Amino acid sequence: MNRRNFLTLTGTFTGGLLVLPDFLHAFGSQNNLIVGEQCVVFVQLNGGNDGLNTFIPYDDPLYYDLRTKIALNKDLVIGKNKGMAFHPSLKDFAQMQQNGDLTVIQNVGYPEPIRSHFRSQEIWQTATDSNKYINEGWLGRFLDLQCNGHQATAGINLDSIDNLALKGVEPNFITVKDPHRFKVKSKEEDVTLSKNPHLDFVRKIANSVTEGSDEIQKALAKSKTEISYPKTELSKNLEWIARLIKGNLNSKVYYTSLNGFDTHDNQLAIHERKLTDLNDSLYSFYSDLKQAQLLQNVTIVVFSEFGRRVKDDGNGTDHGTAAPMFIIGGNNKGTILGRNPNLADLDNGDLKYEIDFRSVYASLLKEKMNFDYSKIGIMNKPVSGLF
Repeated sequence: MNRRNFLTLTGTFTGGLLVLPDFLHAFGSQNNLIVGEQCVVFVQLNGGNDGLNTFIPYDDPLYYDLRTKIALNKDLVIGKNKGMAFHPSLKDFAQMQQNGDLTVIQNVGYPEPIRSHFRSQEIWQTATDSNKYINEGWLGRFLDLQCNGHQATAGINLDSIDNLALKGVEPNFITVKDPHRFKVKSKEEDVTLSKNPHLDFVRKIANSVTEGSDEIQKALAKSKTEISYPKTELSKNLEWIARLIKGNLNSKVYYTSLNGFDTHDNQLAIHERKLTDLNDSLYSFYSDLKQAQLLQNVTIVVFSEFGRRVKDDGNGTDHGTAAPMFIIGGNNKGTILGRNPNLADLDNGDLKYEIDFRSVYASLLKEKMNFDYSKIGIMNKPVSGLF
């Protein structure tokens, strides 16, 4: 069994409550990864968020002609700016942009788009071409090169299942559902290392779980929640992330997600609920970091695996292609990048992408992590004007 297969078998650290035999505890300790103070928080919108009803081309008559059932009235949209405006549920997104802390990147996608949820998410998480398949995620490859050996808490995934984006050759991230319950007791027994490299790797993973548990509990002990968060799962995950950042866990990457964006029917009501959750949760997180004077060190990235078709299909929309990304904090320029969606020039009914998502990744790695993005196979030039 090789390392990669073992990681696949164990699901890395899924759930944060992994029970391991006693003999697996004790492989020596590793120093924490320290690369400045910057970190990136990813919020993935699963299901294919409708970008056209999120950041809306309210001034384009074609928007209303093509979306006769689900177009948002131009009198309801907010934060109007150069023909674009936010969904009325995103009032705090508009406020964050007014504050100069939110950049919208328009028409983000990739060549030869795939409309399968699973495959398109995989493309975003590995940063490969749509016809290529690899086992390591783009953040996992970054952490493999950035970490010395391995570091259990270099990446934190707040979820019940692992995220391919963070998977690398070494165990450099932990998936945990509830950080407060993630407690693994260390064993003090002196265990001689075997001559079996696979067994030693198992011990390294076991030590990572123990070490990660200790570091997470230390960070939580040094922080507290100082503002009120909504009572939703996304809010709770972002509240945990804020606690870990304020507690100096020093993870470079945090990842969480929000499900429910596959709006084939009853889109107006469903989308409003999902965007309200996103808005309220993220604004609480943003306010928490700003109050702690940490917003400049934290870059929040909001994206979905694809947008949706331009023309509505009854009361909903089918899977599409390009959509906006949102960048919050991290001293971004607080602007709108890219041209407004061109509804008169479609590709078989879909928006044409203009900015490759890997260009955004390149900007994040270069500007926030001081890292050469080409080392992990990203050849796209960074987006200019983001930071």
